[in-house]
Amino acid sequence: MFKAKKVDPCKVNACKIQTCLKENNFQEDACLEVLEEMRQCCLKWHRESLCCSGIKLEKSYLEKQEEKK
Repeated sequence: MFKAKKVDPCKVNACKIQTCLKENNFQEDACLEVLEEMRQCCLKWHRESLCCSGIKLEKSYLEKQEEKK
């Protein structure tokens, strides 16, 4: 029987990160909001999402932004 392929719940966010990094010359600081969206997705779906393997869940990416102000 045909088994439906499971869609990674955080894949859309991972694609947004790649797009943001490319558009901003791979400067992570320019993509902190998108990285935080990914972290929020991974907080919920880290057990099901392969895309979450490199995402740090402990600390908000936006805290980095606040520290620079």
